[in-house]
Amino acid sequence: MLTMKKERLLTKIEDNWMTFMESFAGLTDDMLMEPGAVGQWSVRDVLVHISTWEEEAIKASTLIIDGKPVPLYRTFGGIDAFNAREQERKRHLSLEQVKDELAATHQRLLQILTEAPESAFALNKRLNKRLRYDTYGHYREHTDQIIKWRSVE
Repeated sequence: MLTMKKERLLTKIEDNWMTFMESFAGLTDDMLMEPGAVGQWSVRDVLVHISTWEEEAIKASTLIIDGKPVPLYRTFGGIDAFNAREQERKRHLSLEQVKDELAATHQRLLQILTEAPESAFALNKRLNKRLRYDTYGHYREHTDQIIKWRSVE
């Protein structure tokens, strides 16, 4: 049985995930590749970005649960430099590969969080804060941007 805190967190992640997925539902592949959805990024680029940050959430969650420090992004030149590096690293991926990676990464994240000890959610503010930044809060941010972009299209 899940604790209320863990269950609420997983529900929040999934509810915001579904809303994020709905934000670009029905767009053609050409529309998903069109620059300008979020700054210069296409929706495809946003999907790469979300997948990247879910990967980071997986790494950070594991470290936090084990009581270890999480690396700082200033070692990459800051968040913007990290984001740019990751976009470039995944530039070669096709839209289908991006979608597959997004789905697989999200499932892996949910599995890790579901299997994490209950105590990690009850007492660990670092974990909860990191998950808010890297998952449901992040989904909301980009959902709003995509919806706004679609309303102008």
